[in-house]
Amino acid sequence: MELLASGDREAVRAILDDLPQWFGRPEATAAYVAAADTFPQYVAVTAAGERVGVALVQQHFPVAAEIHLIAVAERWHRRGVGRALLTRIESDLRRTGTRILTVKTLGAADPDEGYRRTRLFYEGTGFLPLEEFTDLWPGTPCLYLAKPLG
Repeated sequence: MELLASGDREAVRAILDDLPQWFGRPEATAAYVAAADTFPQYVAVTAAGERVGVALVQQHFPVAAEIHLIAVAERWHRRGVGRALLTRIESDLRRTGTRILTVKTLGAADPDEGYRRTRLFYEGTGFLPLEEFTDLWPGTPCLYLAKPLG
């Protein structure tokens, strides 16, 4: 698997379209696709050239960045794609002096099974839950996690 640090908005669209249980709101998908033109993007590509994972990173401050989006095509779940994307992102951020990486996801107050697995992924890769907000995303619990980058 190759990890490209380059923009590919159509890869973002295709992978999000493959994950309607996580990204089923057309307006949210459109916003992520548009963000691919602005934020640094990582794309996981198989030897056959298939784009199977994407990530967007937003640098808020020189020492702090956020995973704006990370998504892996469903048939590639639990095969190391998300972990490989995250490892590459963390390595690049450390090189530039970033000291903390954050992410927001659906909080545990919502029983959605897919997002339970998402939270387990983040926690399994070293993210620590900091706070669950009930007012950041109206009507939707938002879990805020962070990972020190050393």
